[in-house]
Amino acid sequence: MNLIAAVDKNWAIGRRGQLLVSIPGDQQLFRQETVGKVIVMGRKTLESLPGGQPLAGRTNVVLTRDPGFQKKGCEIFHSLGEALEYLKQFASEDIYVIGGAEIYEQFLPYCDTAHITWIDYEYEADCWFPNLDRAPGWTVTAVSDEQTYFDLCYEFRRYEKNGID
Repeated sequence: MNLIAAVDKNWAIGRRGQLLVSIPGDQQLFRQETVGKVIVMGRKTLESLPGGQPLAGRTNVVLTRDPGFQKKGCEIFHSLGEALEYLKQFASEDIYVIGGAEIYEQFLPYCDTAHITWIDYEYEADCWFPNLDRAPGWTVTAVSDEQTYFDLCYEFRRYEKNGID
């Protein structure tokens, strides 16, 4: 399974239920990676999407503690175990965990690849992605050339788990 996220230099991913910054190159990478695939998210991440609607062209899997939550176009689960059981029908490489922080933490042990847009800036934030530079068994296997968006510098990094847990 894959993780995909944009993080700042402290591995922050959001503030007050929103992304820290919107970078067109990051959005383009997200679309390229996830269209036609399965995306896994928490309810709050779903609600932060445009119009609070599932993303078109993808199988939207949502985890929530709310037993009454329903959303057209989404597969809804109330536990990690239920979601993992459902995901068994898909090829692991076609599954992308897209957030938020709690969902990343829960799925991290089941993922072997992370697509990270690393932003060379420190934002004020209230949620973070697990720091893969410090996580045992995770290694950077690819780094893009430095990109810029106005005065922001960022790069695309690919991390892979090498089987050590």
